[in-house]
Amino acid sequence: MPMTRIVGIDLARCLALLGMITAHLAQGDDGPGGVNTWFQITAGRSAALFAVLAGVSIALTTRPRPDRTTTGNRLALATRALLIALIGLFLGAPDSGLAVILTFYGALFLVAIPVITWSARSLAILALCWGVLSPIASLAVRPHLPAPEFVVPDPTSLADPLLLLTELTVTGYYPVLTWATYLFAGMAIGRLDLRSAAVRHRLFVIGAWLGLLGLAVARLMTRSETVRDHLMITFDRGQVDTWADLEHLLRIGLYGTTPTGSWSWLWVWSPHSGSIVDLTHTIGTSMLIIGASLMAVEALGSRRRWVQVAAGAGTMTLTLFAVHVLLVAAGRSDAASGHADWALDLRWHIVGALVVGAAFALTRMRGPLELLVSEVSGAVRDGYPREGPHRQ
Repeated sequence: MPMTRIVGIDLARCLALLGMITAHLAQGDDGPGGVNTWFQITAGRSAALFAVLAGVSIALTTRPRPDRTTTGNRLALATRALLIALIGLFLGAPDSGLAVILTFYGALFLVAIPVITWSARSLAILALCWGVLSPIASLAVRPHLPAPEFVVPDPTSLADPLLLLTELTVTGYYPVLTWATYLFAGMAIGRLDLRSAAVRHRLFVIGAWLGLLGLAVARLMTRSETVRDHLMITFDRGQVDTWADLEHLLRIGLYGTTPTGSWSWLWVWSPHSGSIVDLTHTIGTSMLIIGASLMAVEALGSRRRWVQVAAGAGTMTLTLFAVHVLLVAAGRSDAASGHADWALDLRWHIVGALVVGAAFALTRMRGPLELLVSEVSGAVRDGYPREGPHRQ
């Protein structure tokens, strides 16, 4: 009894993948604050959407079915987490210059295991509480931990498991402590009836409201000169002499966590900061895009098959992301050797992802890494015996 794909979710995944590729390769200083406009649109928001959609996927694949057990689903999810984390470790080895998300992503999946049976309401409450409390906990705990090293986990990271655990959970690029908020929010969304028009519209409207709320609160809380002074004094990732200097760096992002030393950092909007307003804003934009994608596909009616093809990349994001990372690593190596750096051209990556995704969609094939993860985790799940009548 295979699960029917929801094309709108695949479209949202495609947009998340293209957004992450854009954030990695967009160049130039032609946008507001001297930072590329496309980078500012996609940075932080695309990775957050990727994580929210992971939660949606988990919720959809662990829904109760007569041929599966809760324990089997949990074992399959743990296997999936391990495989994705291992793929992430190996992708961290080449010098791509990218903060590869997959090892963090795999660790994040483990957090979902205890709550796969929760309702949409319970998961939404959990996401709300986690989104408020986890940034506070992070800000309180990190002064007592080693400073973040901003390293991408690779196989050599296994030599220092304590440091790896600290990076994955609290101090790294995508720390599980705060990023679990995205996962829980996505699981809550996945528990809803995504084929309902009312649900689609609510996702869009509530998402837009949350996105604006996050930015409005950040703007309001950082208007004070006193707050700005505290932020400038406690900023520890470069020299800043004026608020304009700091604002420029905030547009680029904070690489997973805020500086410590002031509670005002909880109210700062910056990509990948993990602040309360960052989580609020990016969950909102994720909901908006998911809602818009679902509505767009529904509006097309019988023509949705063309969306399936055009957004085919959304069905194989793991494979295409891995290829993207390897191409960027090759491009950096060629550029360092003085050769043409076509592999660093954003346009090639976007077109390539769409063309390959469309080809796989037309032939109804699965991405190689998706097939690997699905087959192995499925075998683990199906190998767990289903409960049946007890012997008398």
